[in-house]
Amino acid sequence: MLSDANQIRSSSATRLLTLAYGSAVYVLFLGTFLYAVGFVSGVGVPKTVDSGPAGPLGAALLVNGLILGLFAVQHCIMARAWFKRRWTKIIPAAAERSTFVLATCLILCLMYWQWRPIPGTVWNIEDPVTATALTVLGFAGWALVLVATFLIDHFDLFGLKQVVRFARNRTHLDPAFKVVSFYRYIRHPLYLGFLMAFWCTPHMTWGHLFFAVMTAGFMLVAVRFEESDLIRAHGDDYRDYRTKVPMIFPRPGRSYS
Repeated sequence: MLSDANQIRSSSATRLLTLAYGSAVYVLFLGTFLYAVGFVSGVGVPKTVDSGPAGPLGAALLVNGLILGLFAVQHCIMARAWFKRRWTKIIPAAAERSTFVLATCLILCLMYWQWRPIPGTVWNIEDPVTATALTVLGFAGWALVLVATFLIDHFDLFGLKQVVRFARNRTHLDPAFKVVSFYRYIRHPLYLGFLMAFWCTPHMTWGHLFFAVMTAGFMLVAVRFEESDLIRAHGDDYRDYRTKVPMIFPRPGRSYS
């Protein structure tokens, strides 16, 4: 009887610790996401993609490339099913997504800290109407990213839903396949939002361009892995969806019905 009671207490403690861990990671994500908006747009944060003293070009390309490469490798490995199966033998399955989010946040924080600016202007829009339009489109991209996460299942995507259900001793169910709102016209509105946020700026420096090109390349690679996972998860439903709806950019007359 004493052993059973200790096991129950241990299980309860594990659930509470996992909930605290997942909640803390979610708060970290919120701060990291908000800082990303300022980092790219150059508004409201102490360190941006263009701020800081300029150093040697080779060192800047190497450091920035390594950080973005680390981000890409982390996403391509930790998001795969084979890694999740092995990883959840070490940590509670309910904490797997939170741990993925934590790793992402730490890499982004490293980028905010160590990013090396590359000065020089690629384009600078002086017309106030055009400049304002590009700025608005950039912030609209960030809004699209956030809205797209809620259309998928925001709290599941960032691990909070899993740890809450685990704390309540309930089984977590993966989100069902559904097509709503923007997803009726493009398969990956979240990626479109990022492209808008990174590219729509009235003042593009070489450092910002390097960031935008590298992240666009990563998204084009990552989307292939992601779609393979979605096909394995949803089968013919996703195959049918993929034949009807463009990947990132909407096309007239192409939508899901």
